Amino acid sequence: MDVSLEKGLATVKLKPSNSVTLKQLQAAITKNGFTMKESRIVAAGKLVSADGNAKLQISDSNEVVSLVPESSTVTTPALSTANSVVVEGKVPEAAKGKTPDTIRFHTVNAEK
Repeated sequence: MDVSLEKGLATVKLKPSNSVTLKQLQAAITKNGFTMKESRIVAAGKLVSADGNAKLQISDSNEVVSLVPESSTVTTPALSTANSVVVEGKVPEAAKGKTPDTIRFHTVNAEK
């Protein structure tokens, strides 16, 4: 973990095969007196469908988050494109007392 109080920024890089959830990460940040703001994320997992909406089941933690295009020029991935994918995007700041549950993605690529 790299923390810059001057920039108000903490960088957390988790090793592959970790099982940390967004809820656990948010709790750790809050416990230390900080607020989890909008965050950049790169996450690996499987595309799944719930109620006709694309979601990402994050590898190892099995946490499921909604996938929302970051802009109107980004298309939602087809569920049949790949079993394992890497999603890059942003996790919006959650309302107080709520856990982040969405990734606003800009890329979804088959995991290599």
